[in-house]
Order: sequence, then C-alpha cells, then structure tokens
Amino acid sequence: QVQLVESGGGLVQAGGSLRLSCAASGRTFSNYAMAWFRQAPGKEREFVAAISWSYGSTSYADSVKGRFTISRDNAKNTVYLQMNSLKPEDTAVYYCAADRIYRTNSRYQYWGQGTQVTVSS
Repeated sequence: QVQLVESGGGLVQAGGSLRLSCAASGRTFSNYAMAWFRQAPGKEREFVAAISWSYGSTSYADSVKGRFTISRDNAKNTVYLQMNSLKPEDTAVYYCAADRIYRTNSRYQYWGQGTQVTVSS
C-alpha cells in the first residue's frame, strides 16, 4: 500500500504561482510513476502531468504545457507540481496519484486526498 499526502494548495491571483507537494510512503517509491490530476467544480477529473520512476519521462496536458512542471525527489519520496502563470480555469482540487505503470489516464492505483487550488480573477 502506498500512501500519498498532498500539500501546497491555496488561493492565488491570476498570473501567480504555487508549488504542490505530494509525499509518498514506502521504500519502493522510486519504482512508481507519479501523476497529478485535477477536478474543477462540475467537471470530470482530468490529467495534468505525470513523471516516470526515473528521470526520463514526463507528460503534460495541453492546457498546462509551458506553465506547469512536474518533478520528483526520490530521496524525499516526494513529487512536486510547480504551477506558474496560473489562470482562473486552473481552479480545482488537485490530486496526486501513483502506479507502477506510467500513464495519462485516471487508472492510477493509489490516490491522495486532494488539495484545493483557487485562482482568483
């Protein structure tokens, strides 16, 4: 069982930045692909970004390319989402996810509880 805990959400103005963190338990953290999803009010949960267990592969939704950066610190068992140039449409609950399979769909095995990001206009 992998436990994921997100943090770093909050309220920012449009154009601002936030960095989300996801702390993962387990000695096998480095073997897992990690991802961020988000769910806005009244909308389906959508893929944001993913990173493989190694440093080789990352993926981003078109809506966040050039603005968001996913990274991981395996020594700290933590994955990050740096969010720059935030837009009101980025407002959502952001969820961390983990799986041994690198994917961009929502079929990740492990999920965090979510952290709220609100971007004011």
